Amino acid sequence: MIISIIIFVVAFILVAFLASFFLNYYKMKKTPVVEDNGKIKKLSDQNFEHQIKSGIVLVDFWAPWCMPCKMMAPVLNNLSEELTGNATVGKLDVDQNRAASVKYGVKSIPTLVLFKNGKEINRFVGVKTKDFLLKEIQKVQ
Repeated sequence: MIISIIIFVVAFILVAFLASFFLNYYKMKKTPVVEDNGKIKKLSDQNFEHQIKSGIVLVDFWAPWCMPCKMMAPVLNNLSEELTGNATVGKLDVDQNRAASVKYGVKSIPTLVLFKNGKEINRFVGVKTKDFLLKEIQKVQ
């Protein structure tokens, strides 16, 4: 009798866990991608070096399937609106542009790399706030 109850409880917990997992997975897949604002540079393997060679550029290494990357999109849109001078934001889709991702050793996404005149100054992995990124950019201006 006790064994039957234990098996029932374990099965119930397992079913609840799987249902929760698939529900969350479905929600993540349905989360829309926020469109980039016009001030964000669209980077590729072909234009990457040219785009980062002058000024300050914060590059977001991202992928469309990455939920934390989707969370960063509005932050980067707002950040690009506030930047002045020679500081800009660029985005590189790591699925479409593997060469730049490999060259800069991007192993997790989102990874944000801050470049000044083509040289890497700093790197941040994961979701960051606009205020944090703004302060980091101002440090190198």
